[in-house]
Amino acid sequence: MLPNTGKLTGRTLFVTGASRGIGKAIALKAAQDGASVILAAKTAKPHPKLPGTIYSVAQEVEAAGGRALPCIVDVRDEQQIISAVESAVKTFGGIDILVNNASAISLTGTLETPMKVVDLMMHVNFRGTYLTSKVCIPYLKKSQNPHILNLSPPLNLNPLWFKSNCAYTIAKYGMSFCVLGMAEEFRNTINVNALWPKTGIHTAAMDMLGGDGIAVQCRKTDIVADAAYAILSRPSGFSGNFLIDEDVLREEGISDFSSYAVSPGHPLIPDFFLDDVEGMQNMAVTRDAASGQGSTPTKETGDVGKQKVDDESSDPVAKTFKAIQSFVTEEVVQSIKGLYQFELTGSHPGTWFLDLKNGTGSTGCGSAPSSPDVHMFLSSEDFVKMFTGHLKPTMAFMTGKLRIKGDMGLALKLEKLMGNMRPKL
Repeated sequence: MLPNTGKLTGRTLFVTGASRGIGKAIALKAAQDGASVILAAKTAKPHPKLPGTIYSVAQEVEAAGGRALPCIVDVRDEQQIISAVESAVKTFGGIDILVNNASAISLTGTLETPMKVVDLMMHVNFRGTYLTSKVCIPYLKKSQNPHILNLSPPLNLNPLWFKSNCAYTIAKYGMSFCVLGMAEEFRNTINVNALWPKTGIHTAAMDMLGGDGIAVQCRKTDIVADAAYAILSRPSGFSGNFLIDEDVLREEGISDFSSYAVSPGHPLIPDFFLDDVEGMQNMAVTRDAASGQGSTPTKETGDVGKQKVDDESSDPVAKTFKAIQSFVTEEVVQSIKGLYQFELTGSHPGTWFLDLKNGTGSTGCGSAPSSPDVHMFLSSEDFVKMFTGHLKPTMAFMTGKLRIKGDMGLALKLEKLMGNMRPKL
């Protein structure tokens, strides 16, 4: 990992969304230099499911060697931001660095996204970033080497990143447009840059999106904190860049990233908005096969190998469902309690269902016997790849190959079940 160099000693950082995750990690990294950190976040009382409050993080910052000022801030509230900035200036004498980390996410399509959720993402991601920057800039301009760092992606206009979660992409890109505009507006005055992870980062948000098994496919927040530290240590004039954490650290001389992985050696999922996602996916499949974690489509194991597939089942989708049926038991039904319907396109289009809700469970061609809890839309080719371990469901969802409508909790339960099924498929 990247060692501290003392370059943030005596500096004051204003960090939004600092009660957990990436914001907290950046705050703690700066604290090791003795920096002062304003922890601007909403969480003042312990959450029943999410770790950390601004006060618990403040204790950690001080234990790491820094000074902390916890401030209750909802970045949608202009007065709360103004009050927090004024408190920061009064307490620490100014602000040198702003880290816009607060963000809201909903990976849903246009028809599935309520307007209140659209408004939330727009107000937190774009407006919150713009507003916090606007309030901090007069004080940043008084600093000797001021920085604004937005945790936002490169501006990639590939339609892939819009088609499945249009509102989120637009809202997140709003943070990136702030970088594009403000870097030019305040050129030679304030360094304004964006930082984005190359892979999934294990945070509470990622657990929410990917379920219990997602952590091993991610890196720790330390990699983003180290990259942020490197950027914020750079001199005046380094501005207008859209940076990827791994690239930043390579420039710092780091070539072995295994220590940043939650589970070193395990294949990693790429983050959104990066077009080399397919290359990373293929790499993950290769590594799975090399480590014995994946399955090959020509090899039959377990009960599937004992079954004689009828000639009419040469259809790979039908063959996959027949293999799935051999795995379905009353015990599985009791643990899942979900009814799934698959709408498949591609070379073998059709509607299929997987009933893990009623009786001893069943599969079949056609619509589900009653209203499904989860609809999944994808190509027949990707369906087969997904159930045989050659396409991770999380990857399919993130890249727009899989669209889900209905109960996301049950969708995540099915992903976990797939992991147990694959050795038999």
